[in-house]
Amino acid sequence: MKVPFLDLKAAYFELKTDFDSTYHRVMDSGSYLLGNELNAFEAEYAAYCEVKYCIGVANGLDALHIILRGYGIGPGDEVIVPSNTYIATWLAVSYAGAKPVPVEPDIATYNLNPALIEAAITKRTKAILPVHLYGQPADMDPIMALGAKYGLKVIEDSAQSHGARYKGRRTGGLGDAAGHSFYPGKNLGAFGDGGAITTNDPAFADRARVLRNYGSRIKYHNEVKGFNSRLDELQAAFLRVKLGHLDIWNNRRKKVAETYYRLLKGLPNITLPYVPQWADPVWHLFVIQHPRRSDFQTRLDAAGVSSLIHYPIPPHQSEAYADAGFPLGKLPVAEALSLGVLSVPIGPHLSDEQAIYVAEQIKLSQ
Repeated sequence: MKVPFLDLKAAYFELKTDFDSTYHRVMDSGSYLLGNELNAFEAEYAAYCEVKYCIGVANGLDALHIILRGYGIGPGDEVIVPSNTYIATWLAVSYAGAKPVPVEPDIATYNLNPALIEAAITKRTKAILPVHLYGQPADMDPIMALGAKYGLKVIEDSAQSHGARYKGRRTGGLGDAAGHSFYPGKNLGAFGDGGAITTNDPAFADRARVLRNYGSRIKYHNEVKGFNSRLDELQAAFLRVKLGHLDIWNNRRKKVAETYYRLLKGLPNITLPYVPQWADPVWHLFVIQHPRRSDFQTRLDAAGVSSLIHYPIPPHQSEAYADAGFPLGKLPVAEALSLGVLSVPIGPHLSDEQAIYVAEQIKLSQ
């Protein structure tokens, strides 16, 4: 059996009639930017995230960047970020002109460790940027408490957590604002790039709308130095179709995760994901650890099971941040995770037979 890491075509084939009719509706409309489809998606996604406002933008990186700019965060400022995350989280801070200050993750959850944040706060700190990594919410209550104590903005990176809940509340509505990515491989993925900002703050929502559109409310009247970052009508319309199926697809992911837990529990060389009682993850990724990952991955590949490493190079070890001067061993938890984690197939269109086969090959290959 060949098991792909993620079958992106399957969502299209499942809802082909809806997608095709949506395409023709948008193309026939003659409106392709900042139109009715975007307005409708923003309202529907805001309701889904249980927030008041959604602002569609071009991608997830832009979403975080515009949030930071919207809060006036820039040169001379610091933003606390996870050491264990995709580099886009750090890049958003750098694009704003601020300095990313990494804090290590909780070794059990892989998410930002709240107990380590306070020691990283300085007079220049302006925000904390937790990531709901792999579809599991970060521990937000203590992070929000620190934000309140020190007067810091808390900005969620919700790129991987569409639909996840923290103590019963949706991610994307837990902090001051949140950035979302609709990259095709996400739980809610477009057929191209896309992103959004969510918030309950009307004044900030207004600023974000201005910033995404050249700093303008009225054409040629530019209030501030803004950006060109708009979620187009076609992608917004496709996302509306997918949003109606997101909870169903997330539940399918949860079923795959349950299969893996049931069949892989107790294996000596496999570390399974840990889920706190207060977390309701949506399993964007199912990330395990193995002490000899390279050989293990090779064996899985030979058995037809595709896998990926999220992420092989921590941001502080990338060439992009070589000028930051982080020595090897400075962030040991993130470095250790980068050497041991492996993401195995999970997705809404992975069959029961495929999930069982993956589990069997993990057992045989460990």
